[in-house]
Amino acid sequence: MDMERRRVLRIGGALAAGAGLTGLTACSGSGDTGATGSAGAKDKGAITVWSWQGPAAQLKALVPEFNKKFPGIEVTVQDIGNPAIWDKITTAMGAGGSGLADVLHIGVDYLPGYVEKFPGGLADLGKLGADTYKDAFAQGLWETVSGKDGKVSALPWEANSAGFYYRADIFEEAGVDADALGTWDDAIEAGKKIKAKTGTHLLGIDKPASEADAANFFQLLLQLQGKFYFDSAGDITLDSPEAVRAMTIIKTMNDAGLVSDLAGGWTALETSIKKGTAAVLPWPTWFGGVIEDLVPEESGKWKVRLPPAVRQGGTNAATVNSTHLAVAGSSKNQAAAWTFIEYVLTRPASQVRIYKNQGIAPALMKAYEDEVFHAPSTFFSGQKKGEIFYEALRAPSPAFNYTADYARALKVVTDAQTKVLLRGADPAAVLKAAADQLAKQTGRKVVR
Repeated sequence: MDMERRRVLRIGGALAAGAGLTGLTACSGSGDTGATGSAGAKDKGAITVWSWQGPAAQLKALVPEFNKKFPGIEVTVQDIGNPAIWDKITTAMGAGGSGLADVLHIGVDYLPGYVEKFPGGLADLGKLGADTYKDAFAQGLWETVSGKDGKVSALPWEANSAGFYYRADIFEEAGVDADALGTWDDAIEAGKKIKAKTGTHLLGIDKPASEADAANFFQLLLQLQGKFYFDSAGDITLDSPEAVRAMTIIKTMNDAGLVSDLAGGWTALETSIKKGTAAVLPWPTWFGGVIEDLVPEESGKWKVRLPPAVRQGGTNAATVNSTHLAVAGSSKNQAAAWTFIEYVLTRPASQVRIYKNQGIAPALMKAYEDEVFHAPSTFFSGQKKGEIFYEALRAPSPAFNYTADYARALKVVTDAQTKVLLRGADPAAVLKAAADQLAKQTGRKVVR
């Protein structure tokens, strides 16, 4: 597995708080890109693809096979790097699409910013035939890549569901049945037993928010309730009852001494896993590969399930992050670019090959018919890990509206969480202040 890919994709919906979207807003203004692309021929032309690390390698690996069917399309895949790709896309769009690749790999947290700030920056894939696949992907993802105006800005590639990875041996030592945890309140009570009998924390959080993804767990709890920082209209819902409930769960855990401090971000997380300081890792689908890479000697000691619900009877399934492939509005070979995207993302064989080589969980539901997703995992105690996350993708899941102001929302959220964790602040009070601050920064309305 490519550890660098996993490191940059841990954000799924988080790293945007860096220079990426902040710079995008500062550089772009709100005008059209002035793109002058054209469809071209669907079976010939030269196209360039921008991606990063592991995903780029998998796209390159598919090119020879693709060219057997489409010999007239010359494909060049470039590994731009992550997060470098976001600045490169932003700069090119700000220049009217000059120098922009034909095919762009874009994270769910960046896509709305490009769509909102650069009208015409991305081609409408619906006009190229994307509507044919409207029902082919995990629930909620079509709404993520398509607008109310019917324009399809991208096609889903990777879809990660919320997960609950845990040390089965520690749970057993503490006499706790992980499968019996119906809610996070149950998990808190279990955490108290685990801490008392083994000295192990329930989970870890980057309390001072030393890295942008410090609020991943808060965001997970929010998405399990079908809510986000913004509603479908783009209004702020940062201090909704669901958000307060999520932050209250975190405060309750912390006050009970169940949360270890992962100050230092990713490096601290890796150290924690190697030392076994937390019994639970509430991370998405792809994180299983990280655990296997870091502690291969612990094979058979780990298990995974979907996370507990926030409230009794609530869902334990949520698609928490995704990535997509789009076509630049400035591309002179949009039809050929679409042909490549269609080959990569709508063919189960392509997605299965990528999953086998890189562990990228496909958004394409038909891909899950392959036996690779139903094979038992030795590391995860013989569990059929692929089936667990497949069931989550099949469950009803809303589309979450990241908006072009996700980076700002993430910053005020992590600041609020730090006040709760390090100062014992009241969740409702800090989230209200955060929502008001975000409204002042963005001009968006707070819904209360």
